[in-house]
Amino acid sequence: MTGDGTRAVRAGLPEAEAYEPTLPGPVFAAHYHLPGDAAGPYTYGRDANPTWSLLERAISELESPGTDAETVVFSSGMGAISAVLLSQLRQGDAAVLPTDGYQLLPALIERLQGYGVTVRTAPTGEDAQLDALDDRTKLLWLETPSNPGLDVCDIRRLAEAAHARGTLVAVDNTLATPLGQRPLELGADFAVASGTKALTGHGDVLLGYVTCRDPRLAAEVRAWRKTVGAIPGPMEAWLAHRSLATLQLRVDRQAATALALAEALRERPEITGLRHPGLPTDPAHRVAAGQMRGGRFGCVVSFTLPDKECAERFLDALRLVDDATSFGGVRSTAERRGRWGGDAVPEGFIRFSVGAEDPDDLIADVLRALDAASAAASG
Repeated sequence: MTGDGTRAVRAGLPEAEAYEPTLPGPVFAAHYHLPGDAAGPYTYGRDANPTWSLLERAISELESPGTDAETVVFSSGMGAISAVLLSQLRQGDAAVLPTDGYQLLPALIERLQGYGVTVRTAPTGEDAQLDALDDRTKLLWLETPSNPGLDVCDIRRLAEAAHARGTLVAVDNTLATPLGQRPLELGADFAVASGTKALTGHGDVLLGYVTCRDPRLAAEVRAWRKTVGAIPGPMEAWLAHRSLATLQLRVDRQAATALALAEALRERPEITGLRHPGLPTDPAHRVAAGQMRGGRFGCVVSFTLPDKECAERFLDALRLVDDATSFGGVRSTAERRGRWGGDAVPEGFIRFSVGAEDPDDLIADVLRALDAASAAASG
């Protein structure tokens, strides 16, 4: 298999068996028949599940095709993020994380510091995390494109610099998806993502995963999952695997529409700070174009309106867009990101996640809502 669409449709499917479904249904089991010694692929429901196994194989085929990469799935993206950081870092270690990453990273940093881990932070843009590395750094955590600011860093450059110091590298690949970016091919040790977002794409599943090429690292992450019990339900795992079949269709449609929307917003006088890595004028475009695959620069567009009130009027005037958090779903969503309090963004900052609606309809709705928000302000 060479094409992304073919791979997404076929990933993780078992060998064909007469009169059996092509994708077996979810296996609901807390325990399994286990004669003799406690050995075998399935012994207890917190350790492994056949439905997870198929999904894990599928994600590995997408994140690192043609290799023996291993994936470990979790009950949420934060479960996956925590598993990497907390399985790898010990008292006395040092780690470098982004200042502009996902809003729960500060809470995780506080936890790490309480365990005696030294944490240094730097912005994603311009590869600023390079300057925070030293010989004590055990783990470098990258998030590119960053959420919600959409800055990009050069994964290969940072990974080479980190490995020269004996530092492991993890990349949060949530926004890019494995069709838009393959961190392991660019030198990372861990590809991590919230499958809640574009991977599953329907806003009805919480899921996370970690993919590694090093079996030892995968085993450490898997042992952490077993210890803390951060396991996905079999139904969620099955829904996620089912959703992979449309991943390429969704990602391509959403990326194209997101770029079209960003282009349409460039001349709006009320908008500042417009960001989308696919825009040739975006500060991140050169680096993004060098490592993101197939012109897939993600489904998220961010921009800032004059103030909180204007942003709220804009969101209220939208008709084809849900005022909701998260991103990557087939239905467009937008939110005033400052309402959560965890991101260093202006009060009027909007994170817009483009769905699978007709581009012309969606763009017309956004422009109409901007007109309505501006008219209400002038009136």
